[in-house]
Formats: sequence, C-alpha cells, structure tokens
Amino acid sequence: MTFDTADTAGPAHAALVEQAAAAAASVSGVAFLRPGLADRLRSVRHRATNGTGVAPTGGPPAGVRMTRPDADSPWHVEIHVVALREARTVDVARAVRVTVARRLGALSPPQPAPRITVTVTGLV
Repeated sequence: MTFDTADTAGPAHAALVEQAAAAAASVSGVAFLRPGLADRLRSVRHRATNGTGVAPTGGPPAGVRMTRPDADSPWHVEIHVVALREARTVDVARAVRVTVARRLGALSPPQPAPRITVTVTGLV
C-alpha cells in the first residue's frame, strides 16, 4: 500500500489516517483518542434517534489529523490522545510517536519520514 499523493480527501488518505489512529490507540497508557466536535455532535444526534449511548461508526477517526503540502514533502501528523492517569505522560507521548512512525513507515517505506506531533489532552 503506497500513499504518494498530496490528496487529503481520497480513500488512500482515509486509510492512512485509520492506520495512524489504530497504532496510536494500541499504545499502552492511551485511554482513547480525543474525540472531535463532529464526533460529539454525531454521538448526541445518534443517541437522540435511537435512544442508545453508542456513538455511530464511520467517518475519519477522531484525534488524528494528517496534512501534506505536496507529494514530495513528508506528512504532518497531529495526534491528540487522552492518557491513563497511572502512566507517565511523556512516556505515552513518546511511545505513540514511535509506534505511529513505524506503522506509517511500514505502509509507505520510500516516502520521507512523517513529522509527528503528539499532544496528551487529558488524563483519566
């Protein structure tokens, strides 16, 4: 699977974002990826229509934003996570960055290494 376009609206970009989100969520010490405003609104609308507290699936994963100025430049990956209180925040952020970099590197090895920023937005 290669991702060599600067298109951030296509299926290749969506697959790349999903892989980055899955990698980040799999790190020990990560409680969840920070939900965005759209996820919160979708969740409220979904509960109102079917009476459950379960958020709908589909759409881009929350907490991961990937941009790329052009096809020759590296991806800029911003990840926002909520960490477990008993984990050291700095260790969680570093582990997320390394794990996501490895996953993205495995998906598109000839590409320039992505620039990854991890922000811990809360503790639970």
